[in-house]
Amino acid sequence: MNIEEVKETFEFMDEWEDRYRFIIDLGRKLPEFDESDQTEENRVHGCTSKVWMVYTKQDDKIIFKGDSDAHIVKGLVSIILMIFSGKTPKDIIDLDAREILTDLGLSQHLSPMRTNGLFSMVERIKAIGNSFL
Repeated sequence: MNIEEVKETFEFMDEWEDRYRFIIDLGRKLPEFDESDQTEENRVHGCTSKVWMVYTKQDDKIIFKGDSDAHIVKGLVSIILMIFSGKTPKDIIDLDAREILTDLGLSQHLSPMRTNGLFSMVERIKAIGNSFL
């Protein structure tokens, strides 16, 4: 699934309860995250829940993996990875994640703490992208 498909799915859902369930389902579909990567070094700070993120560089693209100890946040990690994973460092820097997340309605329907956590993930990814420029 990609971010455009998430947007389309959201458009068919009238209630935010349904969207939250969908986000949780996205989190359940994340690839297995190695427990040995759940370290302080890989932790994304600024999130209420624990979030971990790792990356590898394949050719000119950066591939991200992530996990969380909270179901809804795990789904948000999945959405963030759809936006950024598999892109070049320049594409990562140039992407306006705030606009994408606003289009999805996430920043308006999440608690301020969850929204801060979401943007902490974005900042971490952009810093990683920037480190390759």
